[in-house]
Amino acid sequence: MRRTSPSTSQRHPWVASAAWGWRLELGLISGSFLAVVIGGAINRFVPIVLGIGAAALVCGFPQIRLETQRRCTYNHQVARLERALWHLGIVGRHGDIPRVQKIAALPVGTRYLVRIPVGLHFKAIESRCPEIAVALGARDVLIKPISQAAHYVEISTIYRNAFPEVLRSPLIVSESTSLWEPVSLGVARDGSAVWLGLPEHNVLIGGEPGAGKSVVLSTLVATAALDRRTSITLLDGKQVELGAWAPVADHFVGPDQEAAIAALDEVRQIMEWRYQELLATGRRKITPEDERSLHLVVIDELAFYLRGGKKEHRDAFAELLRDLVSRGRAAGIIVVAATQKPSHEVVPTWIRDLFAFRLAMRCTSGDASDTILGQGWAQQGYSAAAINPSERGVGYLLAEGGVPVLLKTPFLSDHEIDELAERAAILRGVR
Repeated sequence: MRRTSPSTSQRHPWVASAAWGWRLELGLISGSFLAVVIGGAINRFVPIVLGIGAAALVCGFPQIRLETQRRCTYNHQVARLERALWHLGIVGRHGDIPRVQKIAALPVGTRYLVRIPVGLHFKAIESRCPEIAVALGARDVLIKPISQAAHYVEISTIYRNAFPEVLRSPLIVSESTSLWEPVSLGVARDGSAVWLGLPEHNVLIGGEPGAGKSVVLSTLVATAALDRRTSITLLDGKQVELGAWAPVADHFVGPDQEAAIAALDEVRQIMEWRYQELLATGRRKITPEDERSLHLVVIDELAFYLRGGKKEHRDAFAELLRDLVSRGRAAGIIVVAATQKPSHEVVPTWIRDLFAFRLAMRCTSGDASDTILGQGWAQQGYSAAAINPSERGVGYLLAEGGVPVLLKTPFLSDHEIDELAERAAILRGVR
């Protein structure tokens, strides 16, 4: 077989990469030099006139100046990332480096859409994220696959901490809400906002005491309470965590298994009536245009209802919970459950897997984290046991078919909860 000598770009692909990354600057320099040479050959005053004209053009039109700055910054960022990938040996089968297709600014860094060359895959780049962060001088580097195309990934470079010491809730200044709209659940590690669409979804929350579960529950309940069309059922094993919302709830049950079973059974009957109505009208699910409202069921201290008391009560509660979570979505039934003891005995996999959204706050072990998120995530680096105990309100959110996202949830003080509950009571006409 005849072998041909590789070209310069094939032997040293970083040369072509660097030149391409600085193409705007090189073009400006080359163009300026060419204009000076040609202008000087014609008249010695031409270069001066050209220089003054170019300066006036840039200074006189802010859009041109801003676009030039933007393009220069874009090229610098692209060249920096691509050089880092090349120096780390993250290349394809033929020596090609991953190519940046688009970039977008993040509140704490930059996000790149990158095309992967033949011979590389997502996991190969993901395992090198710490090295990429060092090469770029970044605080952290995150990578996410693109579900629509396996040859694309998103690489996010993080340069500062996105989590403030206290994240204020936007609900504090809200007069009313709609549970049909996405709920603000906080900010992700890259500084982007995290929104949760509750209709047709259920949420499971787990974590050790003091991790911030109660504040997350209050955020979801407050959003529902400020929507006067939404019905609310609250089951609180401690009776004090959700007590502030009792006046606006259709049902409020404390540590009483029989009363909790009766409340869930009533919600199940509502679900059956709604399905009969949908069948009669030829529809498949409740929509925002329907007269029927959404119905939020919140269960705090899930372990109390699933592990305490008599066996027949536990079994009845578990069956009602399973039925509501598995069949209630199209009928507008949303279940949010939380537990301080995320173990397999408290949260069996057959219950956990029915919840589309799962939020693992700080846990004592990787196994406890996996009980909420699913088996195997801790070994892949998504373990709520690794969360700093001092970072209250931080957890991993797993949405349908996605990758866990580390986020910080908003904080609501007891005083703010009381104010929101009072506002909701006035809105609903119960005060």
